[in-house]
Amino acid sequence: MSGRMRLVFAGTPDFAVPGLEAALASGHEVVAVYTQPDRPAGRGRQLAASPVKQRALAAGVPVLQPQTLRDAQAQAELAALAPDLMIVIAYGLILPKKVLVIPRHGCWNVHASLLPRWRGAAPIQRALLAGDRETGVCLMQMEAGLDTGPVILEAATPIHDDDTGQTLHDRLSALGAQVLGDGLQRLANGLLPAAQAQPADGVTYAHKLEKSESQLDWSQPAAVLDRTIRAFEPWPGTQADVAGEALRIWQARPLDQPHAAAPGTVLRAGRDGIDIACGEGALRLLGVQRAGGRRIGVADYLNGRPTLLSS
Repeated sequence: MSGRMRLVFAGTPDFAVPGLEAALASGHEVVAVYTQPDRPAGRGRQLAASPVKQRALAAGVPVLQPQTLRDAQAQAELAALAPDLMIVIAYGLILPKKVLVIPRHGCWNVHASLLPRWRGAAPIQRALLAGDRETGVCLMQMEAGLDTGPVILEAATPIHDDDTGQTLHDRLSALGAQVLGDGLQRLANGLLPAAQAQPADGVTYAHKLEKSESQLDWSQPAAVLDRTIRAFEPWPGTQADVAGEALRIWQARPLDQPHAAAPGTVLRAGRDGIDIACGEGALRLLGVQRAGGRRIGVADYLNGRPTLLSS
């Protein structure tokens, strides 16, 4: 096929904004943007527009914010737009079968993993937690199952030793926009590769992050704790007991350091870091945050707890 398509875009958070930019820049017409209803945000709990809504309004694109796509009225509104394709990136609402068949070319989803690994809500953080050495994005033809559809295009990126949930989020967001732009161009030119069914082997699920996971357990290996701190940056963050004080830990690095100390023991504290005994190795804390305080480096923290300093 060739010619200008009518696109509908559905997304909500920052992660989806580069994808919307790619759709706007594709030369096709973005006839509407779907995003979740405005939510209370900030200290005043005022209703706030999603990042996708803000970008759509700036571009002059009509915005629709139904509570659900399961009712007949919402489905009729979508059908009235006569979309050729619906693009879904981190929208946050389930698309029932009746919606999936409305656009002429169905619905595409950009998912932040190399499927079938890490289907589900938190693929970026789960890949980091598991110690995966690479991840990526998939452009998928949506079907009724959770991230089960056939894959049209994909792109991989290495996971670096200093990657956090935020850095990987930003890289995959940009990579997803590139893959989407490529897919739109190929579809318009009649050169889209046939979607490949996902293999049955290698399926894992990226369950939603829970705040209860943010408490560090010093009996775990230092390498695992390091991955947890990085994966949960910026949310939900990690907390730990350090010499009797509950701290938020936002920067650390693992040390391959043998010791006979009980997990949680302070092995050494200096201006360059606080070394904590772990079940295997040690973790050097580099950046912390006290209750009600701001993020500070360990040197500043030790100014307030000089008795911790190693002689």
